[in-house]
Amino acid sequence: MDKPFDLSGLFRQAQQLQEKLASVQQELAGRTVEASAGGGMVTVVTNGKLEVVQIRIDPSLLDARDMEMLQDLVVAAVNEGIRAAQKMTADEMGKLTGGLGFKLPGMP
Repeated sequence: MDKPFDLSGLFRQAQQLQEKLASVQQELAGRTVEASAGGGMVTVVTNGKLEVVQIRIDPSLLDARDMEMLQDLVVAAVNEGIRAAQKMTADEMGKLTGGLGFKLPGMP
């Protein structure tokens, strides 16, 4: 005889998963990743909430004649920082949801 489907158990598991996801998201908000452009001349630090928390620029780039290159490097470094933070988040969430066969919205 087959066991009846345990809907309350499924809801309990879903609630536990939701609590774990919230905990991981909170932990990720405090973690950072670094990304750079121009061989390290512009470095961006991004947190798990995809916020840029720091930008470091090599002083040699502060020549006003080369402002366009500096702007391009900042954009490239910020975009790389966001990609790195997204990967960090996806990796951590994947550990939690691995094997469940679904992707969370907003996760790469």
